[in-house]
Amino acid sequence: MPDQLWWFLARASGLVTLGASGGSVIWGLLLSTRLIRRRSLPKWLLDLHRFLGALTIAFLVLHVGALVADSFVHFGVADVLVPFHSSWRTVAVGWGVIAAYVLVAVEATSLLRRRLPRRWWARVHLSSFVAFALSVLHAATAGTDRSNRLFVVLTFAMCAVVVFLTLVRILSASSSPTSQPLPSPNP
Repeated sequence: MPDQLWWFLARASGLVTLGASGGSVIWGLLLSTRLIRRRSLPKWLLDLHRFLGALTIAFLVLHVGALVADSFVHFGVADVLVPFHSSWRTVAVGWGVIAAYVLVAVEATSLLRRRLPRRWWARVHLSSFVAFALSVLHAATAGTDRSNRLFVVLTFAMCAVVVFLTLVRILSASSSPTSQPLPSPNP
């Protein structure tokens, strides 16, 4: 096995985590706007959003685990669990730790949605925007691929789509006094 296997796994899983997180936010925005007809919404469309959220968490765990297992930068458990504890790019890694906690909170409340008041779930779910923004900030400041042109272009495009769909969502919600809620995720 190459000496840098864990480092490559940490990098790759970090990129997949960012992509899946962005995909989940984009898909959630598409589902909550009028760009997709909601009346005949197939169940698999909502399931895709849920799958992308779960995929984000799975690759996040892989990313953190690979960082701890790697000997290139020497991340300890506290470095990946305590914001701003790492001695390597302290602030940049701190943003990633905070983003991870927010992502876990969003996923956990989504899994517990039936047992939570809708208002609580919705507020925590809105924090997925914060998690996405912090993830992008983390990748752009701590990620070793931040100077890769493909990474820059794809990340910029993903952010542009999120901003555009967020504006569509805000404008569509403010233009209709009776905006319809998302379909229930549980049959």
